[in-house]
Amino acid sequence: MKGKIVRVAGPLVIARGIPGAKMYDVVRVGNAGLVGEIIELKGDEASIQVYENTSGIGPGEPVITTGAPLSVELGPGLLTSIFDGIQRPLDVMREKVGDFITRGLDIPPLSREKKWDFEPAVKEGEEIGEGDILGEVQETKYIRHRILVPPGIKGKVRKIRGGSFTIEEEIAVIKTDDGKETSLTMLQKWPVRRPRPFKKKLPPEKILITGQRVIDAFFPLAKGGTACVPGPFGSGKTVLQHQLAKWSDAHIIIYIGCGERGNEMASVLLEFPELEDPYTGEPLINRTVLIANTSNMPVAAREASIYTGVTIAEYFRDMGYNVAVMADSTSRWAEALREISGRLEEMPGEEGYPAYLPQRVAEFYERAGRVICIGKDGREGTLSIIGAVSPPGGDLSDPVVQATLKVVKVFWSLEDWLAYRRHFPAINWLTSYSLYVENLESYLKKEIAEDWLNLRKEALKILEKEADLQEIVRLVGVESLSPKDRLLLETARSIREDFLHQNAFDPVDTYSPLKKQYLMLKIVLEFHHQLIKLLEEGKDIQDLLSHPLREEIARMRYVKNEDEKTLSDLLERVRKIGEVAHV
Repeated sequence: MKGKIVRVAGPLVIARGIPGAKMYDVVRVGNAGLVGEIIELKGDEASIQVYENTSGIGPGEPVITTGAPLSVELGPGLLTSIFDGIQRPLDVMREKVGDFITRGLDIPPLSREKKWDFEPAVKEGEEIGEGDILGEVQETKYIRHRILVPPGIKGKVRKIRGGSFTIEEEIAVIKTDDGKETSLTMLQKWPVRRPRPFKKKLPPEKILITGQRVIDAFFPLAKGGTACVPGPFGSGKTVLQHQLAKWSDAHIIIYIGCGERGNEMASVLLEFPELEDPYTGEPLINRTVLIANTSNMPVAAREASIYTGVTIAEYFRDMGYNVAVMADSTSRWAEALREISGRLEEMPGEEGYPAYLPQRVAEFYERAGRVICIGKDGREGTLSIIGAVSPPGGDLSDPVVQATLKVVKVFWSLEDWLAYRRHFPAINWLTSYSLYVENLESYLKKEIAEDWLNLRKEALKILEKEADLQEIVRLVGVESLSPKDRLLLETARSIREDFLHQNAFDPVDTYSPLKKQYLMLKIVLEFHHQLIKLLEEGKDIQDLLSHPLREEIARMRYVKNEDEKTLSDLLERVRKIGEVAHV
């Protein structure tokens, strides 16, 4: 028995008579067999959001339910893959049907032909439970894909075998507690809207190193944390997301291009295979999964894309890896929610967004965290989520921005006026914040330096003082300031231009290790302290502002990352400025 279409409104299809219809079940719509999902039930009538173009579909055509919710396939072969919003493999589709996606295609996300070398980690007769590691597959050169016992299964290993298998071939048989035998393969399926289980959530205590000085030094993100990157058009959101994907020290990167322009997504698809991973020397794509759902692709699939991405991320987290999700941008996802909500004729909330927008945003970011994974070995995994938001005109009172800020703990405020001044990353140091600084305090003191956070506090104080002094300068000129204040303005300029400003296209400056960041900031502030002492001893302000070491400090960001000695020597010479002056 099949249901029948009664109305079509863009990506929304109304159907009647679907047997056994349940919320969020996947259905095949029309004679073309388009993929859709039930999002509302009223009596015998089901509202279906269709993930493909509905042109040519009309009333009377059949609707067939699969009886299962929208799910992703999890197993070897995820890394290096490029999927659309509902996990259709775009590279495979291109090989089969060309450059344009054909509707109604039913291609499995993961290859059924490729064989993987499976190495068992348990023996026959051993008791195992959900989340335990059955064995491993060397998926890429540096990533070992751990095959886990699916949630809800436990018992005794009756049979397990190593060797070369496809993801659908049996690798183990488990005799469950009720005496039944369950066959296990390397392939799992999981509903995208349901978070994967874990034992316990822990507070995030380690920094996610990004190599971007304004982030790591001033507004750090913890592994397992959440961050929001709002900014107007042209402020560099996408470039910043690219930088974080390239340089963050997560084991796995999930990049979700949610409703972004096609040319921006194309640059990601072209760049990532060419880029060298700084941690392994291999192509960056080897530890990346790309979800591409551009602005010209069906709007309903955009709504599903972030769930697809975060479910894949949770799967790698469950293996004990540090995973980072880049969602660019959640505004386009919210717009998809608004369009579907409008077609459902729901009561609109603020600016037409559905009233449940804050709940959906919170549910998405809540899937981040540092957790103890299910399984007897007690392994830890982290999932960090960084979401870009594109409010109209850069208006931070936009409902999507406000809903996001209520749940995330790091706010990187991008400003177009900084971008127009060619200051990148264009993160405003006066309005951004991180609520993870206290969590990271002991880690940073132990791993970097005892005075790391004191330097951060002093630098931010100088920048705040500069903002106040600039108002006076605009009114009555810099000559009206005291020599001490003029010196402070020069130090603030040095912090901005020599430390915070970073060139993403320079091979050295594009990434700074934490130790280098510490030495750079220490040099700038030590230079300030030494000049203040000389000023108090009666030295002329003009001579101090043109000190010869000033030029070396301006060039220190181009010192090679592994060359700590050059920066340490510069710090020593800065400390001896007073002695040289007296001689």
